Amino acid sequence: MWQMDATDKEIVNGLQGGLPLCERPFLQMALQFGISEAELIARLGNLLKQKVLTRFGPMFQIERMGGAFSLAAMKVPEEDYERVTTVVNALPEVAHNYRREHDFNMWFVLATETPEGIAHAISRIEAKSGLAVYNMPKEKEYFVGAKFTA
Repeated sequence: MWQMDATDKEIVNGLQGGLPLCERPFLQMALQFGISEAELIARLGNLLKQKVLTRFGPMFQIERMGGAFSLAAMKVPEEDYERVTTVVNALPEVAHNYRREHDFNMWFVLATETPEGIAHAISRIEAKSGLAVYNMPKEKEYFVGAKFTA
């Protein structure tokens, strides 16, 4: 079984605060970890491949760019879960899709280029799945600085 080494842990811990805003941020961070830029990038790729990291990338306030995010949920019958998952995940607007142990057992985030795109995406999912989508748009934004030690 694959295990993170001390350098991987240092990378996970060190990058949670963000990357520096410079021409070569990976090089600057790699120097702090005592490795090359290429090794840092390769290690990040491996952490993603091993599912230690589920995502590595910027966080945008999409509304400032004219777009929209919304949390959505569905009540999916167990016998139909795989089919509905395929329907939902086929849409490029679906950013994340998580299974939950609850009547609302499918939760996903929609990200669209315009606020109207949320309703269009929901309509497509409902038409293709035959199930209702419960839209829960953000009413207020909070910043939660959760960091985890590897």
